Amino acid sequence: MLSRLIFWPWFAGLLTLVSGLFAARKSFPAAKGVEKVIVFGPIFFAVPLAVFGAEHFSNSRSISQIVPPWMPARMFWTYFVGVALISAAVGIALRTTYARISAMLLGIMFICFVLTIHIPNVAANPNNRIVWAVALRDLAFAGGAFALASTSLKPMRIVARVLVAVPLLFFAVEHFLHPEFAPGVPLAKVTPDWVPIRAFWGCLTGAVLLISGASMLVDSRRARLAAALLGSLIALLVLFLYLPIFLTAAQPALLEGINYVADTLLFAGTVLLAAAIMPGGVAVDHAT
Repeated sequence: MLSRLIFWPWFAGLLTLVSGLFAARKSFPAAKGVEKVIVFGPIFFAVPLAVFGAEHFSNSRSISQIVPPWMPARMFWTYFVGVALISAAVGIALRTTYARISAMLLGIMFICFVLTIHIPNVAANPNNRIVWAVALRDLAFAGGAFALASTSLKPMRIVARVLVAVPLLFFAVEHFLHPEFAPGVPLAKVTPDWVPIRAFWGCLTGAVLLISGASMLVDSRRARLAAALLGSLIALLVLFLYLPIFLTAAQPALLEGINYVADTLLFAGTVLLAAAIMPGGVAVDHAT
């Protein structure tokens, strides 16, 4: 549990969580109703960035293998992305004046991941649902970052909305086809046996994903509420499903458990950031 592979990502994530909650302490009393959930968007988005950034240093050799083989200096890019993720996490969590710039650059970086890593994987394995899910997951993360950076720029808001909505619809279909897999981002993790009525949670998540994605894509007046409810559901899955999976995992699976917790929390933050740019509420200021 105290190995560097486990300690540093968790330390970075917990430190970012505490810092983000402190920075947002004045926003919670001012928010009303569903807006209280949306306030958590930047925090849920920043914490996993810090986790993954720290992992780029603690597990650099393994992560460097993900860098496309045609790129020189693979270890350099591993550390570079680690610094970028931690820098973005700090800026977003603390709501600095550079938070929106960091978010814009972060969104571009996720798009680069899709273009250089995920699209080649999809082209090589077009029938593999997991590589499609991973590609669309990072596309949604880019949309969340662009939503945070968009402020009053309507074209960027449209781009952010589409980048998040399309993966939500794909994920909804995957949940209906494979309800036995852990809900959230539809990857290869099967819902544990200790979870009651396992298929129900997959179908429920699929339904909320479908409603939220469709509402967001057509820019419905209910899109803000639907996205806020979806973000809340995904955050609850982190707390009551993925965190227990990590805490009960054997030593070799602890790192995988961390990644599932952070990945799903980042997805929750993405959806809540998208909710924040939907009409129907008071815009949440993510930077001071």
